[in-house]
Amino acid sequence: MMGRRTSRLIKPVRGWSEDLPDPEEEQRVYPRLIRVNEINDVWMEIPRYVNYGWGGQWFAGFISLAGFAFLLWLYDYIDLLSNPVGLLFLFVLLSFVVMVFRTVLFATRGAPIRFNRKQQKVYVYEQQRSLWPWARWPVTIKVFDWADIQGERVEMSGHADWGHRVYCAVCRPGTYQVADRFVLTWTVGSIHDVYGLWSACCQYMQGKAVSDKPLRTDTPPDWTPFRTVRWPEEMDKASRVVPEWS
Repeated sequence: MMGRRTSRLIKPVRGWSEDLPDPEEEQRVYPRLIRVNEINDVWMEIPRYVNYGWGGQWFAGFISLAGFAFLLWLYDYIDLLSNPVGLLFLFVLLSFVVMVFRTVLFATRGAPIRFNRKQQKVYVYEQQRSLWPWARWPVTIKVFDWADIQGERVEMSGHADWGHRVYCAVCRPGTYQVADRFVLTWTVGSIHDVYGLWSACCQYMQGKAVSDKPLRTDTPPDWTPFRTVRWPEEMDKASRVVPEWS
């Protein structure tokens, strides 16, 4: 319930500001999606775009690549490749270059969430990225029962990340004991927008009408020549199917 001074959840999210209305109760805020990839009578998919600028990462990648190339060009003069410290420095710099370019080329853009209201399940698309640049980045799909989810709002006050963020706490069935958590939307400037988003998700899963015209239809400037969202075939089908008992 909005306005509570303490969270009803056992172990609320870090930086907790308020609990959002229970998903099953009547929503009092006009439902409005911020962005939507697909919405129909069975399932809905919303993207989750991050807030940082990809342009700065492209710049950092080219600068670090130029620095690495320059050191290789100089190695004859400073005998860098025969020096263990120099070799270590080159490896660290190369790893940084690989990490930056892997991120700008292959990091998931708008990692989506699918809500299947016939199944009453939520499918969360996650890319497991490691700080070690040479490791694989596998895709995992987490599947939760909508009945176990509670909404939380966090007010962000950093210079580069100001606004409101919504988390979904996944509780153990019939309790407020949090077992898992995922981001519903990264930071949004208007509190009314996040209230509207939560209301839209709740009403959609309640079987009520939700507008297919979101607040925003633009795509953030996050160019990459590769397709970064690839649902595993089995989960892609499972997340869109109507259950036999429906």
